[in-house]
Amino acid sequence: MKTLATLLALGMLTVPALAATQTFKDAPVVDVDCHQKVAADPDAHTRACAMACVKSGYGIFTEDKKFLRFDAEGNAEIAKQLKASTKADHLRVNVTGDVEGDQLKVTTIHLE
Repeated sequence: MKTLATLLALGMLTVPALAATQTFKDAPVVDVDCHQKVAADPDAHTRACAMACVKSGYGIFTEDKKFLRFDAEGNAEIAKQLKASTKADHLRVNVTGDVEGDQLKVTTIHLE
């Protein structure tokens, strides 16, 4: 029984190591508040709206139409990049991070 418990504990320690970093290129970035209503055409979502909804946070649509929310660090970085941008719409990013459920733990992000 003690051996089984030890094996289970060791197995749980390896689970985080199995999470692979993923890269999403040219992904539409949208604020959380608006992501459902712009899902059909996220490129039409404006920078002005994204900045007005900064408190809700941001995320991307993947190629398979799944919405991944950014973690706190990713939200802070993309908010800074959006503020400095002059783009009106068609907001796209290259982003790398670990997917945990419906959240993306961002390691790098760059607004196109």
